[in-house]
Amino acid sequence: MQPLKGIRVVEFCSVAAGPFCAMLLADMGADVIKVEHPEGGDSMRAWPPISEGFSENFASVNRNKRSVALDLKDPGDNARARELAAGADVVIENNRPGVMARLGLDFATLSAINPALVYCSISAFGQEGPRAREAGFDLTIQAMAGVMSVTGEEGGAPVKCGVPLSDFATGLYAAFAVASALRDVGEHGKGTHIDASMFGASLAVGALQTSQYFGSGIDPVKLGSAHPRNAPYQAFKVADGYVAMAAGNNALFRSAAAAIGREELAGLERFGSTALRAQHQAELKQIFESVFETLSVAQVLAMFRQAGVPCAPINSYSDALADEQVDFMGWVQPLELPSGVVTRTFASPLRFDGQGQPIYRRPPALGEHNAEIFGEAPAVAEASHG
Repeated sequence: MQPLKGIRVVEFCSVAAGPFCAMLLADMGADVIKVEHPEGGDSMRAWPPISEGFSENFASVNRNKRSVALDLKDPGDNARARELAAGADVVIENNRPGVMARLGLDFATLSAINPALVYCSISAFGQEGPRAREAGFDLTIQAMAGVMSVTGEEGGAPVKCGVPLSDFATGLYAAFAVASALRDVGEHGKGTHIDASMFGASLAVGALQTSQYFGSGIDPVKLGSAHPRNAPYQAFKVADGYVAMAAGNNALFRSAAAAIGREELAGLERFGSTALRAQHQAELKQIFESVFETLSVAQVLAMFRQAGVPCAPINSYSDALADEQVDFMGWVQPLELPSGVVTRTFASPLRFDGQGQPIYRRPPALGEHNAEIFGEAPAVAEASHG
């Protein structure tokens, strides 16, 4: 199932948001050509862990792509890049606004040659506006967009989400926008310029937090693992660790209360609705943890699973990747690196008619496909296998 087969994407991106966006399109069958500078390429190529000279971080967001090495400030290489991009269906770039125009690779220039071009610009704050020229990274955007104000324990120092939320949420929005725009091009033949900002995407995925502010005029606050509108719905301390449990409606609360031998809790007025339980969640936490203090993680999980109440251990990534559901879905797949080393990667989580998306091309060595695409010797001598 490769719904984007036949679509050519030219990627002028580095690090995370742009490369992730392009990889999502490549997973769906698009021919993604990654344009990199001959000296070092995408800076993520230097990020550890390094397996025989090749970054596994880079590999995780650059599978199913081809790479060409071009110095965009060199007139000859720039002309090749312009020709390549002008003949593409999609261009994705994540430079600061203005950079692509100075290189003659902006939407206005390329769409004059190819009116059907879908051009996606990913940036920190957007292509226009008072902050358009400002740089941003995942950390600073999480801070700017309010994410850090609601992350962590009450009274604690500011912390960011452990996963690069702003980078990857923007990549997801951008890939969705590109796929949508391609459908419109198929119907009307006219391309478009997509402006995907990390700041905007980070605010957008905070829909529950922004709506809380709009509805109440009060800023959301840090609650650790707890929920502002639901309880019991958080991590609870048990004898040998922590367990996450989410009794997210009245029926589940009744089941959770019964599971700990406190059926009477469901009949108390102050616990009679999700909103009321949220108001009294500190008391609920104390009640539940008083039961858990002599029980192990395994015992508490078994208790709630038997009662049909959603619960989970606080997994490390090694624990999560070893879960039986991951194995059943075939999400972890072998991945060959250009060095010949075979590692593992988390593939596309999507399935079509019960089938997962294959990895049909390993991540590329820098400039590996110059000969294939331009008919000349590769620009760099990086090891290549396969």
